[in-house]
Amino acid sequence: MVASAVALASVVALAGCVAPSEPPGGGGDGRTIALLLPESKTSRYESVDRPVFERVVEEECPECRVLYANAGQDAARQQQQAESALTQGASVLVLDAVDAASARSIVTTAQARGVRVIAYDRLIEEVPLAYLVAYDAVRVGELQGQALVDAVGPSEGDEGVLLVHGAPTDPNVALLKEGLERALDGSGVTVLAEYDTPDWSPDKAQEWVQGQLTQYGSRVQGVYAANDGTAGGAISAMRAAGLDPVPPVTGQDAELSAVQRIVSGDQRMTVFKGIREQARTAAELAVALLRGERPPAPEEVGGVPAVLLEPVAVTRANLRDVVVDGGVHPVEEICVDPYVAACRAAGLLPEEDAS
Repeated sequence: MVASAVALASVVALAGCVAPSEPPGGGGDGRTIALLLPESKTSRYESVDRPVFERVVEEECPECRVLYANAGQDAARQQQQAESALTQGASVLVLDAVDAASARSIVTTAQARGVRVIAYDRLIEEVPLAYLVAYDAVRVGELQGQALVDAVGPSEGDEGVLLVHGAPTDPNVALLKEGLERALDGSGVTVLAEYDTPDWSPDKAQEWVQGQLTQYGSRVQGVYAANDGTAGGAISAMRAAGLDPVPPVTGQDAELSAVQRIVSGDQRMTVFKGIREQARTAAELAVALLRGERPPAPEEVGGVPAVLLEPVAVTRANLRDVVVDGGVHPVEEICVDPYVAACRAAGLLPEEDAS
């Protein structure tokens, strides 16, 4: 758990021991929380964010209920889901916006009904939010970019890298790009081409990289991929093109498939963001708001009380420490066929007994 989350957890615990600073409610039934997530192509939302959030709410507030909806990367659908949640009595919305600009109307509608909104994972600007629970996206981009620079070194001749960004509607993408630019600036790495991936789609990332390989071929030194899904698409494209070994590829989210690719050498790195702690923190804050509590947050972003988690770069060298010992993925999940031999080489499994 990072320092900001530790500080907030202590504050939330203390807040539960004192009288509420203001009466709960305003809008909704006073016991319903809506969790509105943006899409399911990124596996973390259904495998980590949702189950952790729901479990923590149940632990903290057995009488509370969670209304869950996933927008499937459709901003109009998310608007409908938010309206439905408000109609069903939600008193707090935890909102991971598909499109931050479109989501402003969700926040203003909720505010008009006395319902508070926690921005989850992505800031929604120029609207009254109760909290922001996210990670430092600029730092994520910087970690990814530095890993790519370290892996490929200064470009020589007509060589260079491809940049596969995330969805242009995601406000975090601009911050990731800012961090990436910091790392690339002055590095001597040439950018051959770059792409904003609609909907964070691995298939669209794969299709674009395939097209670039037709043009650049072996001139591609490496690929910046904004998350593990787009990384998987890029790696599939390069394998199909016969590149062996696959040039260095970045990622983000520490998905199981990405961790396995790091073990096998197909992916250079990913970024671990403490998603479980992020979901836990958002759930605790949502319950506190239901109870009329307003714990102070350790930081502020754009005037919004915020909890920002610190990202960690994960490579083969620290994978055991961060991923296995940190409880993200156990060895038993990582080291299945065909990764057993690679796990032994990486020190995740003992060497076979030769006797």
